[in-house]
Amino acid sequence: MAKRKSSKAEFIKFFGPVLDALRALGGSARPREIASWIGENQNLPDEILNEKYEKSGQLKFPNQIAWARQYLVWEGLLDSSKHGIWALSELGWVTFLNEKQSYDIFLKWVKVFQDLRQNKDSIEQEEKVIEKAIETAESEEGQSVVKPSLLEVLQSISPTGFEHLCGRLLKEYDFENIEITQRSNDGGIDGYATLKLNPFVSLSVFFQCKRFQGTVPTEKVQAFIGVMETNKRSVEKGLIITTGNFARAAHEIEKSNIKLELIDGPKLVEMFEKKELGVIPKTIFDPDMKFFERYREMK
Repeated sequence: MAKRKSSKAEFIKFFGPVLDALRALGGSARPREIASWIGENQNLPDEILNEKYEKSGQLKFPNQIAWARQYLVWEGLLDSSKHGIWALSELGWVTFLNEKQSYDIFLKWVKVFQDLRQNKDSIEQEEKVIEKAIETAESEEGQSVVKPSLLEVLQSISPTGFEHLCGRLLKEYDFENIEITQRSNDGGIDGYATLKLNPFVSLSVFFQCKRFQGTVPTEKVQAFIGVMETNKRSVEKGLIITTGNFARAAHEIEKSNIKLELIDGPKLVEMFEKKELGVIPKTIFDPDMKFFERYREMK
């Protein structure tokens, strides 16, 4: 039998951290919140957080987190998500996993699916199935879990078109008086808007749109703050909206500046999906493997 490139699929090491993150976040959270928690608490470097698949250019880390979540759902440790929220089950609250236990869960479900397709097979065939499962989980095809197609569409739009599209999205979130600036005169500001909080209070908002496929340079974030502070218009909030991602240093700047809000590609996709803007919702039914497990070998 040919030697595997790796004895373990990389995403398995995130089984335990996903459970830990959800416990720390109150039992439920969105995928990007979980990924952010894991990145910070495991002190993952930007090279890991922003590593991409060679062919598609999609981020690898969120994809690995999504694969970890799928196995945890099958194991009954997470509840199935219906609205993009991941939640711990009662068993998940009290389960703590090390890498060995996580790998055992992975092997268990590989064997379950092998039995469903091929019944009982030889040990050699079983090893081949496990190897194939690892290769598939770590391949670009595995990205179907995180549905990158909308992000690819957003990245294909012209820069001017993306600015106007961001203005359209802000309208869906109750922003008013949307104004897209002339590109030659924007000084780093692509648009202005007003967000009415109540009949008495409104926020003046600047926004900048970056149609990126990679990481927005942190110096661009710093420059945007400088433009906000020196612009002749007063501003209470500044948004940087990108189809790419931000380095950890940029998120640290965001935490220390109450006026700044960073919206990266995954968060942008969530915003479009929540308002069903430019997307067609579909209902897909997948078998609940935990439910059927009790019946599989019943005599």
